[in-house]
Amino acid sequence: MMKESANLVIQKKSLAEELAEQLQNQIKDGKFAVGQKLPTEPELMRIFGVGRSTVREAVKILVNMGFLKVQQGAGTFVENLTASNEPMEQRLRRADIHDLDEVRKILEIAIAGRAAERRTEQDIEKIEGFLDERGRTAEAGQLEACIEADVNFHIALAKATHNEILYELYRSAAIYLRKGFEHIYVDTACFLASQPTHKQLVRHIIAQDAREALHTINIILQEP
Repeated sequence: MMKESANLVIQKKSLAEELAEQLQNQIKDGKFAVGQKLPTEPELMRIFGVGRSTVREAVKILVNMGFLKVQQGAGTFVENLTASNEPMEQRLRRADIHDLDEVRKILEIAIAGRAAERRTEQDIEKIEGFLDERGRTAEAGQLEACIEADVNFHIALAKATHNEILYELYRSAAIYLRKGFEHIYVDTACFLASQPTHKQLVRHIIAQDAREALHTINIILQEP
């Protein structure tokens, strides 16, 4: 059985989401085994200090994610210790920075060649704008702004593929990578050093030379 604790009482506005997160964390931490029955609805209401509708909505959230299964007349049981159909945005949010970076590198190889083949003049204008900003902020030692410009530069390249799925995959991963980069890099030295190869990549994309663009992106991915 779940024990009462003062720090389990939820006081935030999104009560159902907060309760779902609390239960989800306890499931992931192994406090409930697969097949184990959760406390009854009244017990959850008492433990967390929330109403019946909040408990039901939280259970619904976890059922939709694949954590729980409701058996009519029997109760609510743990179905999985991890989400079976967790939304991609949520998976990316909790993903390891190294896993995200690996995905980024795989996507960037696919992006470089297609961007070179499909880019428009409008795409080039945006790409060059972010590249210039990347260089200026790197020279000025403005780390946060430099990371922002670098991420936006690569997102613009993904947009230039005119493949909406490829673009959305990269954009979604990049959002969470941006935060990770702020902990990895201590200054802009690496960005400054890699600016020439980034300029070279843009030249190949402007020239619509997919082969050289692929060659250059591979060099960039090996840089610190």
